[in-house]
Amino acid sequence: MKISFLKKLIQIVESSEIEELEVRRWWTKVRITKSRPRNGTTNTGSPVETRVDGKLVDGELQTEPAATDDNLAEIKSPMVGTFYRSASPGAEPYVEVGQQVQTGQVVCIIEAMKLMNEIESDISGNIAKILVENGQPVEFGQTLFLVSPS
Repeated sequence: MKISFLKKLIQIVESSEIEELEVRRWWTKVRITKSRPRNGTTNTGSPVETRVDGKLVDGELQTEPAATDDNLAEIKSPMVGTFYRSASPGAEPYVEVGQQVQTGQVVCIIEAMKLMNEIESDISGNIAKILVENGQPVEFGQTLFLVSPS
């Protein structure tokens, strides 16, 4: 997200009756909340608290994956598309947290341009964390899973 966009959101909240605003774009989430006075009186021009998950690089908000242990390996997205944990909406997910995976085992599907691409694990180990929600858009190189190598 661009800083100019964030500034506009803050201005909207400051100049309106809105108490809280949450915006999600891709995997970035921004929540803007007006501070409420503790004594119950109204406060005009109250400061606005903004929480953004990510860091600022060259005026652009860049999100970072969750903090990882040094011993965990990443399975990254090889393309831009939509992440799916299972082959169809009613089917069981390919993998769950704590499940053992082998090199070459399908762990998810990424839909790109109406094509379903099976993504295989490039490491053997246990799934430690799933970092993407089902149906969420993903970027090239985005970490999808953290794996504890075996």
